[in-house]
Amino acid sequence: MKKTHIPVQIILPLVIGAVLPDYAMSNGIGLRLPSAQASRASAMKVLPTPDRSGFYAAASGLTASEQAGREIWYKATAGNSRFYTYVFPQRLNVLVDWYRVLNAHEHEDRFAAWGLINDPDCCMPGTAGCPARTLEETYGFEWCPGDEELLKYVGHGGYRDPACDHRDTPALKADPHHGSQDQRQSACDLAFGTSTGAVGFRKFPNPRFDRSRWIELNGSLASWEGYRLPLPKKTGTGSSEFSRLADGSIEPPFLIGITCASCHVAFDPLNPPKNPADPKWENIRGTIGNQYLRMSEILTSGMAGTTLEAQLFGQARPGTSDTSAIATDQVHNPGSTNAIIHTQVRPTFDNEQVMRWRKVAACEAANPTCWCEPGRDGKCWRRERDVATVHHLLKGGEDSIGALEAIQRVYINIGSCSEQCWANHLTDLRQLDPHRRNFGQTPFDIGQCRRDCASFRAIEDRLENIHDFLLSREGEATDLARARELALRDSNPNAVYTMADLEADLNKKFGENSVGRGREVFADKCARCHSSTPELVGGAFRSRDFRARDATGMRADWLGSDESVFASEVGTHRCRSLHSNHMMGHIWEEYGSETLRAQPPDPNIREPHDGGRGYYRNISLLSVWAHAPFLHNNSVGPELCGKPANRMNNFYRSPYVDADGQARPVDNALGCWSYDPSVEGRFKLYMASMRDLLNPRSRTPKISRTDNDINVMLGPRIWDGKREGELLGFNLVLPAGFSVSRVTSFQHKAFVNDMLLAKRKSAMAEEKLVRQFGRGEGKKIAGDLRSAADALTKEPARMAEVLHSFPRLMTSYSFCTAEIENEGHPFGEDLSDGDKDALIAFLATL
Repeated sequence: MKKTHIPVQIILPLVIGAVLPDYAMSNGIGLRLPSAQASRASAMKVLPTPDRSGFYAAASGLTASEQAGREIWYKATAGNSRFYTYVFPQRLNVLVDWYRVLNAHEHEDRFAAWGLINDPDCCMPGTAGCPARTLEETYGFEWCPGDEELLKYVGHGGYRDPACDHRDTPALKADPHHGSQDQRQSACDLAFGTSTGAVGFRKFPNPRFDRSRWIELNGSLASWEGYRLPLPKKTGTGSSEFSRLADGSIEPPFLIGITCASCHVAFDPLNPPKNPADPKWENIRGTIGNQYLRMSEILTSGMAGTTLEAQLFGQARPGTSDTSAIATDQVHNPGSTNAIIHTQVRPTFDNEQVMRWRKVAACEAANPTCWCEPGRDGKCWRRERDVATVHHLLKGGEDSIGALEAIQRVYINIGSCSEQCWANHLTDLRQLDPHRRNFGQTPFDIGQCRRDCASFRAIEDRLENIHDFLLSREGEATDLARARELALRDSNPNAVYTMADLEADLNKKFGENSVGRGREVFADKCARCHSSTPELVGGAFRSRDFRARDATGMRADWLGSDESVFASEVGTHRCRSLHSNHMMGHIWEEYGSETLRAQPPDPNIREPHDGGRGYYRNISLLSVWAHAPFLHNNSVGPELCGKPANRMNNFYRSPYVDADGQARPVDNALGCWSYDPSVEGRFKLYMASMRDLLNPRSRTPKISRTDNDINVMLGPRIWDGKREGELLGFNLVLPAGFSVSRVTSFQHKAFVNDMLLAKRKSAMAEEKLVRQFGRGEGKKIAGDLRSAADALTKEPARMAEVLHSFPRLMTSYSFCTAEIENEGHPFGEDLSDGDKDALIAFLATL
């Protein structure tokens, strides 16, 4: 383990009688008053630093509001540690093995295994300068700033969260809620905790922790090994695929929560670390998205691979995650993390019909759509429909009621307020009765959540700070010329590398005048979709400077229109465009605009795609050289893998298939590219991905496949006092070898219901299916269901073979039947090889 340098602790005498803030900022170093001293300002204080200097030093130059927003973005969990500890395993049957991901011994391997970015301010117990001497003190984790206080409260109540010392900026006088006084919800409800050792992952002391039971189970405070073992199987009670992570009688020492930065933080393309396992804060940026992160594998790290949940939650490429996984709309939905870049010039859309809550100073009497917060003076909200100017966010333009609301929903989506507001709105994968709650989704209620969840109000009252941070320099585009210059300065501090130098090198590599020729190709073939300024506004693309800057020095063109286009027109893997969470009656209904849901359906898509589904938006190409692989699912370009030393954490599965859709043998499949966040590593990946993008006919097809049969135990169970049995139930097996898209999108509940109906009431089932699929197809599906039911009645263990025997059923009961994940985006395939090279050269300058 490499030793981590810990700066000498800084102390600051404060003058008697001075006005003391919760913490002071001095030379970028945050100083916090201990809670016992915070209420007293009558004596000289000696204050410990709550964080090492690096985190705050990296914020130097930001405004006070941007600094406040940055701290919330990086540290605030808004209470979601309860979600990952209790709701996730108990309500959704999904287990996270946090020790597997975050234990201190994995420090050097953590980026390679999970794509996680190690916190530069944490240290390995026992190394020089580290306040913790042994792993027993930290329960097997690294020591991080603030742990000197947090560790005292493991197994005890009374912990005072560091968020209580968050320094708010002055409330805006123009805000109707804070015109006369600051009425923000307590900052304590932001819930910071302390770092786990990985940026964006925070820990909290568990007051229910039982020290003696833990030692009895694990043998040591530093070990979690006994806690991670499978639950013992008892005769007559069926089998268990769960570990002690699901054992509610054993409480871990920490509750773990995650922040917005967990997915959005990444290595700075301009200044990547020399060793990705040991970055410094100047190597880290909080908004551009981590293309190496395996968030899906993290969130299923405690699951057996044969469970339905593991397949639904855990199958995604590095840098992507399924934003519908927790809501469970049963659509294959992994998408890359949005790079939040140059939002100031990102396109907005006027006169959209939006229903949302708006701030008001008072409510009319007996108005059910208006609410005032008790104990506050005129802090009221009224829900109304009106026109608005909004962004089109997410891959299909969803989250379209406003930027602040979209930021708020991120916290809800990662687990905040789960028990108070949304756990009961989620789909239960094992609920078979369509008339019972949780068979499908129901809408999240923003007004109800605001009333019932203090963390919701704590975030909402500070959304402007977070928004200011997202508009700060942290979201600036990254130029390849500047990245190369900084790389050269590692060996020569006076090195200069200009845009002219970059163009000369690109012309040398791709051919004479490639950059100039590529600009013309881009103007003719790409700018219609990948410019934020249409020709009617900015003049002809041919005469456009796509690198021009506005009066503030910001790049004027966002290089994407954000216009929604039919998924069939783009031709890419359509499953992501079919996700249903923003439809009426579904969980994120209140975060989608009426304009979004009124979009006409794509006539070329067979699967259900009403309610605004079936679209992708035209994305930005800013800094495209730094963000390969491409498309919404990172499928175009080489496959990435970390090749960790711990082979148990090697998650790469080759998706390459032959022309018949069959998996290629290992010795005949393309290999994966190792994670390489260096400047030249990113550029090489960009070039390979661009060649893949511009030559769709020569791409080797990719289909992610299940490598295990997936067992879904369905039907009610009975207990006769001695053993557990099944009543009208069976074990549904989704066979190995199916595409993950098919499995994830398979409507197993509708399938089971229709099969039972076809068996018991054949005419009724056929009538229903004819209405749904048409006369000819409906009759065939009804016949297949009857045959499948007969086969399973005789041999219930043959579910896998039955589904293979009736492929029509897998197709008919799928929300998405697309399988080739890297197909589509044919734009540019008709260019000459020279023009393709020229386009690659020009885009590298953007």
